[in-house]
Amino acid sequence: MPKLRALLAASLSLALLSLGTATVPSEPHLTPAAAYLPRLVARGGAPTAALLAHRASSAPYDTYRSTGPGIRRDDRFRAGSITKSFVATVVLQLVQEGRLQLSDTVDQLLPGLIQGNGNDGRRITVHALLSHTSGLYNYTADASVRPVSATAAVRVALAHRPTNAPGHYAYSNTNYVVLGLVVQRVTGNDYATEIRQRIITPLHLTGTSLPGARTTLPAPHGRGHTRDPADGSFRVVTALDPRTAGAAGELISTLTDLNRFYAALLGGRLLPPAQLATLMNTSATHGVYGLGIYPQKLSCGTTVWGHNGHITGSYVRTAATRDGRHTLTYRVDTDTLTDAATLESALLDAEFCSSVPRT
Repeated sequence: MPKLRALLAASLSLALLSLGTATVPSEPHLTPAAAYLPRLVARGGAPTAALLAHRASSAPYDTYRSTGPGIRRDDRFRAGSITKSFVATVVLQLVQEGRLQLSDTVDQLLPGLIQGNGNDGRRITVHALLSHTSGLYNYTADASVRPVSATAAVRVALAHRPTNAPGHYAYSNTNYVVLGLVVQRVTGNDYATEIRQRIITPLHLTGTSLPGARTTLPAPHGRGHTRDPADGSFRVVTALDPRTAGAAGELISTLTDLNRFYAALLGGRLLPPAQLATLMNTSATHGVYGLGIYPQKLSCGTTVWGHNGHITGSYVRTAATRDGRHTLTYRVDTDTLTDAATLESALLDAEFCSSVPRT
């Protein structure tokens, strides 16, 4: 999700922590981004931060670094809205197979699901859902309810008028909840099964899962933290009900798996050229968002592609070059960074501007 937009974001601000940043990377090659990582703790207020950078071209390397013992390389963590890239990939595979069209409307696929209060499923296409141009209200913005099913989440959204008219970009988790229902309607399987069969198993993403109703993280894992608004202290929120996020953000993964996924996606292993071009077409959003993936132009002119994920207790960002041969995933074990946009841009600049030709 571009920059400051985040799944299930709490309106919390973090104070600086005094934890140390002492570790030596497990690989001998220390990338510029790895050297920059401690600033996420010192300036961003994260208890612990970690990254994994991989480059397959020119001078290859694979570098892991953590600012402390709280995050290990193989730890599982909640990846939030990065789930959207997985869902979008499945939908575009179904398009390639001729089982679905981007021009199909929600009402054609799920009759009667979207109607009332100014919402009209006859005007919302699959493409609009993928690109966040449907106008559907973002159900997670309504803090008064925490739906634990896709249909309940849709009902929350439909209690509100559309954010704007179809065709205009407005990030909404409701779009991907509806897409999860579309996948089930077309395939007869829930979206989690399709993601496992089409992405997780073929790519051997051994640390990646969709937990469903399971509230705990599989081992190994660290702890997630969020700020308690009552007294400003951190509390542990590692266990939570992921059904509230669903197809918009329930994914659990690892640093290695996310780098592998985006390398495969952008490298053309999951989608043929026509669908990959569609995935990265941002014309509907005027350059802001593709279909489950978004670009970010860095200070040196390089554009990286990927997504971020923000869910209670965790923040993660994956970025990659257009060909997927240079990837970076970083994460912090809390749901908010102070001055997040500035710190993240600087970290991506450090990784991609120092070693990648302009694109």
